[in-house]
Amino acid sequence: MNNQRAKEIAASPVMANVTCNGIPVYIQHVDEETEMARIYPLGEPENEQNVPLDSLKEHH
Repeated sequence: MNNQRAKEIAASPVMANVTCNGIPVYIQHVDEETEMARIYPLGEPENEQNVPLDSLKEHH
């Protein structure tokens, strides 16, 4: 996923269908410099993790 799209999803109040390794996730924050995203699996906000943007996929 590109940086701009990840930031748009993170800022949007509308839930996007995004997965990381096949698991639906919520994007909390995008770090443009490192191209990393702070995410957590849906329903598991205690399981935050940082992942590369290219591991995120948007499904329409």
